[in-house]
Amino acid sequence: MPSPPDTLSLFKEDSMFRWDLVWHFLFEDPNLLFLKAAWLTLWISVVAQAVGVSLGLFLALMRMSRFPLLTFPARAYIWFFRGSPLLVQVLLLWDGLPRVINDPRFLLPNYACVLVAFSLNEGAYMAEIVRAGITSVDPGQMEAAKSLGMRYALAMRRIVLPQAARVIVPPLGNEFNNMLKTTSIASVI
Repeated sequence: MPSPPDTLSLFKEDSMFRWDLVWHFLFEDPNLLFLKAAWLTLWISVVAQAVGVSLGLFLALMRMSRFPLLTFPARAYIWFFRGSPLLVQVLLLWDGLPRVINDPRFLLPNYACVLVAFSLNEGAYMAEIVRAGITSVDPGQMEAAKSLGMRYALAMRRIVLPQAARVIVPPLGNEFNNMLKTTSIASVI
């Protein structure tokens, strides 16, 4: 490992490090490969995060339901997608599923496989984050909304979810940060 003086020597004018090549690949490359890759990383992250948040809200409400027909599938989904490595999920979707179905028309493009796998994985993590946010709201808030004649969906939308947002938003930022870093898994396929 280089010592701090050795590291600082990279920035000297007479350094052997080729900063002109770094500049070229970052900004002057006619194909703009670095910028295209950065844009693709951001695009995959934003789309997968948006789908994951929507799916997570739906799964959290299913998991908190009092009906076992809704609770069990949500628990199984969350257990599978949180408990298995994302790389395995991507490879199962990209290579395993077409082999099981044995239909060449089912082959998905690489970007579609990555987006679906990342979205499904993110949905499981967001389900737990949303569930934690909803359970952090005092149950008296829902009871008060019901006593005013609000239905469950309206009370959830107007009373509970806005209060739960203060618990949900910070981990949402962490999950997006993690998603940006995790997009490197897409290079496998």
